[in-house]
Amino acid sequence: MVDVILGLQWGDEGKGKIVDYFARHYDVVARFQGGPNAGHTLYIDGEKIVLHTIPSGIYHPHTLNLIGNGVVIDPIVLKHEIQALEARGVEVKSRLFISQKAHLILPTHRALDKASEQAKGKERIGSTLRGIGPAYMDKTGRNGLRVGDVQLAHFDRAYEALRKKHLELLSHYAFEENIEHEEAAFQDAVAYLRNLQIIRAEYRLHDWYQEGKRILAEGAQGSMLDIDFGTYPYVTSSTTLAAGVCTGLGLSPRQIGEVIGITKAYCTRVGSGPFPTELLDETGESLRRAGHEFGATTGRPRRCGWIDLVALRYTCMLNGVTQLIMTKTDVLDHFDSIQAAIAYRINGQETREMPFYLDENITPVYQHFTGWKRPISEIQHAQELPAELKTYLSYIENYLHLPITGLSNGPERNQLLRRVEKPIVN
Repeated sequence: MVDVILGLQWGDEGKGKIVDYFARHYDVVARFQGGPNAGHTLYIDGEKIVLHTIPSGIYHPHTLNLIGNGVVIDPIVLKHEIQALEARGVEVKSRLFISQKAHLILPTHRALDKASEQAKGKERIGSTLRGIGPAYMDKTGRNGLRVGDVQLAHFDRAYEALRKKHLELLSHYAFEENIEHEEAAFQDAVAYLRNLQIIRAEYRLHDWYQEGKRILAEGAQGSMLDIDFGTYPYVTSSTTLAAGVCTGLGLSPRQIGEVIGITKAYCTRVGSGPFPTELLDETGESLRRAGHEFGATTGRPRRCGWIDLVALRYTCMLNGVTQLIMTKTDVLDHFDSIQAAIAYRINGQETREMPFYLDENITPVYQHFTGWKRPISEIQHAQELPAELKTYLSYIENYLHLPITGLSNGPERNQLLRRVEKPIVN
């Protein structure tokens, strides 16, 4: 079976670390959606490493890594990422496979992203300005260029035609930024891309599956940013749910096994959009400082708040989650009191269901917990966790009717405590 690891909040849940931790048990790690707006952060021997496009299994020498058709690829970013890994002594090219059906991000896509966001003024959605939305728009509008096109004779002609369309659109925004340098870098990166392993990924995945290889699908962003079920319009441009594994890799629903949902012990969000449990006081600042909550891709400070169990219950339902892993639990070590939203009060009525719009009329209803007030980063076994933390975890498990099988108690790749030995690998 193909297991899935994905985020259940608004992204930045620590998926990269968890994928890296479990990748040792898998033969293949495959990204199925998103693009370089993702920033999967790993800490290896104290060094911070951020992966934007390459799957998080790349640091395990035996693991093959696949970028699926559901991903949008910026050749410039991919080239730099590969070169940075190689400079660290990581063998990449023999273990990285790219779907020929993945779409390309052009320099003009990034320009369109920036121009569109600027034009929205106060209504801007908080785009990372990486060209993700415009690239997916071209994909849906049947105008896009795919990775496989770089191997064909018509590529230059097709690229120039799409570029001209984009420049025409940019003229309506009065966008005047010079992108010639980026366009030259793009052409160099395309030449580099041609020498990588571009494959018919859906066939290769099925071959690996039939051979009994263990496959892990890695999600990007978070479920509350899903294009259909997230906090629209403050969402990303792809399907971030487990369903995206099928369309983003070419697998059937029958091949999906475990769905491992990742949640922080609290909640964060980058950019604009509703956030019911956001803390705009010193408590929120304290969470940001303790959790080093700054975007891995943009560097922007993340908005911080208490864990939202209404939203978490919703995303667990949508994804068919079978088990949970909680990250950044140690960030809550110094709090006297911890809260969890268990319902929303809307116009005087309480609900545990996600409304059509999350807006300012929502008041979270909180369950209060006593903090454990001791560091947990040195704990080696889950049985040694403070009683107050065990109470917090048990409440969440009972609310969601799902086991929290592990929790992260520090940033390093080995700082993960297994609570329940529910099998990960089938």
